[in-house]
Formats: sequence, C-alpha cells, structure tokens
Amino acid sequence: MRALVTCLALCACGGPEGHAPSALVPKTEAPLSNTIEETRVEVGGASIVALVAGSPDAPALLLLHGARFSSETWRELGTLEHLASAGLRVVAVDLPGYGGSTSTELEASVFLEQLVGAMSLERPVVVAPSMSGTFAFPFVLDHGASCGGFVPVAPAAVARYAERLGEIRVPTLVLWGTADSVFPVAGAESLAAAIPDAELMLLEGAPHPAYLDQPDLFHERLLEFVRSTR
Repeated sequence: MRALVTCLALCACGGPEGHAPSALVPKTEAPLSNTIEETRVEVGGASIVALVAGSPDAPALLLLHGARFSSETWRELGTLEHLASAGLRVVAVDLPGYGGSTSTELEASVFLEQLVGAMSLERPVVVAPSMSGTFAFPFVLDHGASCGGFVPVAPAAVARYAERLGEIRVPTLVLWGTADSVFPVAGAESLAAAIPDAELMLLEGAPHPAYLDQPDLFHERLLEFVRSTR
C-alpha cells in the first residue's frame, strides 16, 4: 500500500453526506471551456440521467455519487468541466432510483457493465463515493476487464465484500477524510491494505464527502491517478 496524506483546511459541510446547497459547494479555480451535455441512456429498462463532457476519444472517468447527492454535485463542484478541460472524457450519472433516473431490477454489477457499454466508455476509471460502493465493488470484482481504475471515496459495502477485496486487480486509489463521522478513517487503511497495490490519500480534516473540502486538490490528484492508469 502506498500512502499519501494531504492536509486540508476543514470547510463547512452538512450532516453525513448531507447535500450542501449550490452556494456552499466550492468551485474549481481552473479556467473552464468544455460544454456539459445532459443526456439520457436506457439501461436495463431504466432511464438514466448522464452529464457528459470532454472528447469521446479521451481517457474515460465515470463519476458515481452518494445517497444524498447526484450527478449535479459534480457539475456544481466543477469536476466535469475541469477534468474535461484537462483532457478526460468525464461522465457523471444519476444511479437508478436517484436524481432523475428511474429504477431497474438489474444487479448492481450488471447495471454498471451495461452502462459502460451504453455510454461507449472504454475501461473508465470509476469514482465511487459512499453509497455507490454498493454498485462499484461488485462491478470491479466481477467485470474488472471493463474497468481501468477504481477510486472508492469512503465507500459503503466494504464489509460485504471484505473476503474478496484481495481479488481486485485494477489500479486503486482509496480516498478518505480524516474527519469522516460516518465511516471512521481507520477503515481507509484497512481497505487500502486489503486491495493489492492500492494507494491511499487521506484528506486531513475533511468530512464524509471529502471531495467537497478542497476540490482543486481533489481534481489534481484524480487527474494524476487517471493518467497513471493509461
């Protein structure tokens, strides 16, 4: 396990994974130029909302979300435009039953596998905060050939897949806030140790949705990680 501890100043945030109002979601300082396209794709009988930015030929990044967030969180944070401007194909979706997406009866891993195909994403790096770990872990484990990298951000479902974590064979960056009151930071080191060759980035003073604390630094590290997988 390779560890990187980054010190951040704690900024205001709501309760555990509480949705911060748009005015409180920090924006990136980078110049933005990419247009964000809002679209819908049919997956397993569900109509899935997707926000898309960047060239279709660029390395792909798939952004999932926590239970009280949505694809709009990544728009508000500037993630889509910032990383598309840096040369990535960035897709943020509303998971089934969340945001503007309807529900599906597909298993989580099958849903993500079909979503990746429907969006024509070639081995995307998958960013999975909190609740979306319930989708990402089975996808990475059962469809690893379709995944270029994995960024679990204080994810749910770690215990559910604990015995299989050693089977993960995609590049992994575990990201966690040290002030996480939902999943204590001790879980970060355990998760990173259980996944072969995983990197660990601790955000000092950051809460459960750690990416909200210092978005510019989060974007920089995420971009660096995606480039390292190519």
